[in-house]
Amino acid sequence: MSTFKTVALSALALTAAYSAVMAQGTPFDYHADNFADIEVLRYQVPDFDSLSLNQKRLVYYLTEAALWGRDILWDQNYKHNLEIRALLENLYQNYKGDRSTADFKAFEQYVKQVEFANGIHHHYSMDKFTPGFSQAWFEQAMATVDNKPVRAEILAVIFDPAVDAKRVNQAEGEDLILTSANNFYEGVTQQEVEDYYNALKNPADPTPVSYGLNTRVVKKNGKVTEQTYKLGGLYSDAIAHIVDNLTKAMAYAENDAQRLVIARLIDYYTTGDLATFDDYSIKWTEDTASQVDFINGFIESYGDPLGMTGSWESIVNFKNIPASHRTEVLSANAQWFENNSPVDPRFRKDEVKGVSAKVITAAILAGDAYPATPIGINLPNANWIRAAHGSKSVTLENITQAYDEASHGNGFNEEFVIDAPTRELLDKYLFITDNLHTDLHECLGHGSGRLLPGVDPDALKAHGSTLEEARADLFALYYLADPKLIELGLLDNPDAYQAEYYKYMLNGLMTQLMRIEPGKDIEEAHMRNRQLIARWAYEHGKKDKVVELTKRGGKTYVRINDYRALRDLFGQLLGEIQRIKSEGDYAAGADLVQRYAVKVDPKLHQEVLKRYSKLSIAPYKGFVNPVYEAVYDDNGNITNVKVTYGEGYMPQMLRYSKNYNGLGK
Repeated sequence: MSTFKTVALSALALTAAYSAVMAQGTPFDYHADNFADIEVLRYQVPDFDSLSLNQKRLVYYLTEAALWGRDILWDQNYKHNLEIRALLENLYQNYKGDRSTADFKAFEQYVKQVEFANGIHHHYSMDKFTPGFSQAWFEQAMATVDNKPVRAEILAVIFDPAVDAKRVNQAEGEDLILTSANNFYEGVTQQEVEDYYNALKNPADPTPVSYGLNTRVVKKNGKVTEQTYKLGGLYSDAIAHIVDNLTKAMAYAENDAQRLVIARLIDYYTTGDLATFDDYSIKWTEDTASQVDFINGFIESYGDPLGMTGSWESIVNFKNIPASHRTEVLSANAQWFENNSPVDPRFRKDEVKGVSAKVITAAILAGDAYPATPIGINLPNANWIRAAHGSKSVTLENITQAYDEASHGNGFNEEFVIDAPTRELLDKYLFITDNLHTDLHECLGHGSGRLLPGVDPDALKAHGSTLEEARADLFALYYLADPKLIELGLLDNPDAYQAEYYKYMLNGLMTQLMRIEPGKDIEEAHMRNRQLIARWAYEHGKKDKVVELTKRGGKTYVRINDYRALRDLFGQLLGEIQRIKSEGDYAAGADLVQRYAVKVDPKLHQEVLKRYSKLSIAPYKGFVNPVYEAVYDDNGNITNVKVTYGEGYMPQMLRYSKNYNGLGK
């Protein structure tokens, strides 16, 4: 154990060292734009100049491949998104009328919202945006910049709140396909889709492909069929640009293993074959030697109400070597964490294979990871690949650093945290415990546990994403308080975990409600996950007053009276959710979600909204990307790649639409 203590710098030392690097030179302006409920930030890419020339070339072409997938996501999100975007951007750039009127100001906000969400539905609530400008003004304004009138169907989509109102509907008891506006399905019902895939699946297959991952399901001549995303299939034009840049990147691969990873991804894009995707995923998982890394493809399935089809996304990154010591320590001890997990031994892995983890510096965010982005990733998603070959986890620390720097002095803690000692605890330990929570969630949580033989990976259906995120969060919360982290040198105070526990319970019980409109249920999987955990722990600890909602000066605060008892509650819930997943117990999973994750206390909700409104804090944050410029010699060879940070929010969006118009719409 002393070896790991020697290798791993203390968590606080890592944080201080990283902050020192970020603080060098001219103070960095993290703030790019504010509108509606959104703040757009910038992030830095420290140490990019320390990469070799070939690594810079590799990053450059992988970045180009990432940006060419943007329009795929827009079209996946909604079938009219690209047509609407073209109309909005035309008017935004070419309108010659008075830009100071209320109608134009409302239009400007609407355009920015649509750009941020990659379509006309909110990126988190999934509700369609409501224009603050009139249809009459819009039609008159469009007539000044376009000779063709706006199609009646498009006007209805923009202005009629009943038309395609929700991109992803998760309401229990409704047909989730017919009531969701995403473009993954056309002319089919939920029952037809489920029957179609059930007929394809073989419960005895130990290595099932990820059915539906890269297809659009339609009914053709009365028969349900799939249209595949691939060269020569759906999204072929954009995929051709992606493949072209992946091919260029392959010439600068750091080693043969990485070169083979890129080659197999190209094969997958060429054929659309899911077995090829699995082979690519295995090779990507096993490539742990490369410093530069990336994800690129149809990956996360949160945009599909059935949790099957992957939204297109990409993140290009390189390893943050000093900060990665802590994730390497966690992954090296993965078997210990699995063996000591508070779940039934039947649901634990006998042998944890190939768990690799690192802290990364994001170089570009794209597709479903842009402008809103995750702070951690664990892939591949296939359970059998995790079991047989392991998984790869990353924490995006330059992104978490940007969030942290931008939040300084915003008044949140003074308004919502119960007392000065708790605020001091958060100030001292929240940044590192938050990062460790992400590390544990991604490195070990998602990769922990196993399905019993014959259990369908999709057995939890619409609730699968919520329960999987809850399982990973609970794993992280449980172990964040374990003395093992002190023993491994990852924390230097046995009470440091309390900072994350307090923030998590405060967020799950109260403050995340600022993202919900009055009268609405919680829909998004991560928000459901957080409320499920917090509300379940609150209710099950009520008798012993483990956690209380208490009043001070007419305001509600979260008080945690017994942090150790709270840890025990997290362990109990982890055991139950792991059982639900391992056994494929849909009924029990649905009951947990509906009982604790969905409904909102209206009085508490109103109070949170009122208190939050005084702080001028945007509920949602996202990022503009750095700009990479290749420098060429007279022979067309890249001799350097420069990175700059000054591009504004709308200039970046408009440039992407012009230069990476992959589907020609």
